[in-house]
Amino acid sequence: MPVEVDVGLATLSDQLTLATVLLYIVAMIGYALDLGFGRVRSTTKARAAGEPALVTAGGAPSAPREEASEEKAPPAWALRAAPVALGLTWLGWTAHLVAILTRGWAIGRWPWGNMYEFVVAMCFAAVGAFLFMHLRYRNLFLGAFVTVAAALGLGFAVRYLYVQAGPVVPALNSYWVAIHVSAAIIASGLFIMAGVSGILFLVRKDGAVRLPSRQDLERVAHRAIVVGFPIWTFAVIAGSLWADKAWGRYWGWDPKEVWAFITWIAYAAYLHARATAGFKGKAAMIVQLIAFACLMFNLVGVNIFLGGLHSYAEVPG
Repeated sequence: MPVEVDVGLATLSDQLTLATVLLYIVAMIGYALDLGFGRVRSTTKARAAGEPALVTAGGAPSAPREEASEEKAPPAWALRAAPVALGLTWLGWTAHLVAILTRGWAIGRWPWGNMYEFVVAMCFAAVGAFLFMHLRYRNLFLGAFVTVAAALGLGFAVRYLYVQAGPVVPALNSYWVAIHVSAAIIASGLFIMAGVSGILFLVRKDGAVRLPSRQDLERVAHRAIVVGFPIWTFAVIAGSLWADKAWGRYWGWDPKEVWAFITWIAYAAYLHARATAGFKGKAAMIVQLIAFACLMFNLVGVNIFLGGLHSYAEVPG
């Protein structure tokens, strides 16, 4: 019996996805304005706590104390840029969530049965990781970079990966989608956070005052990977269990399975290297970026260039 699609909900999902892209772009502009112009003088309390003499309104490190006399008070609009950008990010993330849910309701299944849906969900997880880590660690300085990455990812999905809401192959009509794929999406979102931090770490020049310090970037990357690695481990194990149920074996050297394991090894190598005395900073960040490259190839490249049993999620022709 053919599966009926709620066209209205599917259309609403598509429209909300486009609205999400616009909200992330505007939020990115707000974060960029804060980084560029929203520097304010520190209070006596901040000095007593040992913080820099100048900090941005969004919490980013700023110029050394000896330059304090040369700094001018930022314009009023610059002071509002960071909170407005953060509010827009929450609004965009909420629209993003509703877009995912309405696509699932439109077809009556978990909404990550193909590459388009997976990339949309992965971008959602990346922004979610940024927002919830900000609640704990106040890492607002990454807002511009995470939102632009999410906007580009969604734009790529809409332009090159989009498929209309519809049924999936029988192997995906399983509760394992909620277990295995959800874990992979959450871990991927955290790894994207770490990847963005690693790229900024490498491109940041000494003495730059509008980007976070290398120590802050390394700290954010490490925390994201520490949380994401066990979730990715669970995703790999759950995938093996699902493979046994669907195909009668736990491991078959399928390209997606192989690269998921390679990714696991790469992040395990980073954590081992990070825990080794003296192996921190640039060397450790290069290792985690190699792991991030493995992740990206596993999530996108395998479906484009290799195929295998996971070819049901290939890029549409």
